[in-house]
Amino acid sequence: MDHDFLLHQYENGLRLVVVPMKSTQTATVLVLVGTGSRYETKEINGISHFLEHMMFKGTTKRPKFLQIAKELDSIGAQYNAFTSKEYTGYWAKASSEHCDLILDVISDIFLNSRFDEKEIQKERGVIIEEMNMYLDLPPRYVGDLYEELLYGDQPSGWKVIGEKDTVSKLSQKDFVSYFNTHYLAENTVVAVAGNVDKEKIKEKVGDLFREAREGKKVTRQSVFESQSKPETRLHYKKTDQTHFVLGVRAFDMFSPKSEAAEVLSTVLGGGMSSRLFVEVREKQGLAYYVKAGADAYTDHGFLATQAGIDNSRVEKAIRIVLKEYKKIRDKPVPKNEIKKTKEYIKGHLAIELESSDSVATFFASEWLLKNETLTPKEKLDKIMKVTVEDIREAASEIFRPEKLNLALIGPFEEKGKFEKILEI
Repeated sequence: MDHDFLLHQYENGLRLVVVPMKSTQTATVLVLVGTGSRYETKEINGISHFLEHMMFKGTTKRPKFLQIAKELDSIGAQYNAFTSKEYTGYWAKASSEHCDLILDVISDIFLNSRFDEKEIQKERGVIIEEMNMYLDLPPRYVGDLYEELLYGDQPSGWKVIGEKDTVSKLSQKDFVSYFNTHYLAENTVVAVAGNVDKEKIKEKVGDLFREAREGKKVTRQSVFESQSKPETRLHYKKTDQTHFVLGVRAFDMFSPKSEAAEVLSTVLGGGMSSRLFVEVREKQGLAYYVKAGADAYTDHGFLATQAGIDNSRVEKAIRIVLKEYKKIRDKPVPKNEIKKTKEYIKGHLAIELESSDSVATFFASEWLLKNETLTPKEKLDKIMKVTVEDIREAASEIFRPEKLNLALIGPFEEKGKFEKILEI
């Protein structure tokens, strides 16, 4: 799981990480930019995601969408983009013999995208339909509601996709301004992973990105958190199944307790032998899916459980989750369970990092967000050092009534009955 990788920073501030992988016949090129919805103002909420869509609509070198798509399709490449609250990525993956081509296309998108007015108007409708799709997907939408509940009317609480009224007003001028002030060399990491030569990639990227935009990175608004009692957010919808997220405020990615939180959340809801899967699904038959995870941003984080439950049995499921929270807070996790959990994490990481796209994302995100370049092995070593006492301390700190939050989508309008049972 260790890698012989190359790190380099060019004179314009652009960072490059190259991770050779002799065991694969593919190569992935990823350009990761340090901007997302947390870098937006209320008036342009959604522009990071909208701009991501526009980047495939044409460049000065490849003016039409089909020129980009046909060029990548002609070599059987996989390609896409993604936007989060703190970064945006553009990637292509192909047979390693075509690495130069996908490098050329992805660099062209980053450097030379055009924001044609007609394409903006067409894509606006696509974004609106994407919003409508998410509204019809409760397992997806309930996550947005949960973060809105936690952070309210500030960038961390806004939807990455934005709102219909803001997206409807974004102009070509807005896109050009955002592009020129956020898509900067010093705010970007290029990651190339796969069956490639490190030095050749270093030279090629240096040539392609020589004219990358320079400037000072835009700072984001710090998150504000304030809570004194359990909070609930209901979204009424006539559904056959209720979906909820029940969790607590936890640790950011720089916290020394972040590894303990990862182990803790995996004990609770990682895999089919985890505590919540056994209690909620196997013993009670309450849910098809139930999972738990720890989400860590640069200055805040949370640990939460999500499940889809029969409408008539939601309160029972919530009580079981709360009981498991209390149990893991008040009773030490047995050493054999911790060992099993660590091996689960280790195994999942090993499987994930078999693919060049996952390796590129791992190294790029670590360097971009945390400004560190730990290898997977070094990161895993931190996980393996987590003790029974580390887990107990983390659980004692986060599983408290004043950090508890419940977001729920289902045929319910009165939140009083849910508020009454939110006790740990």
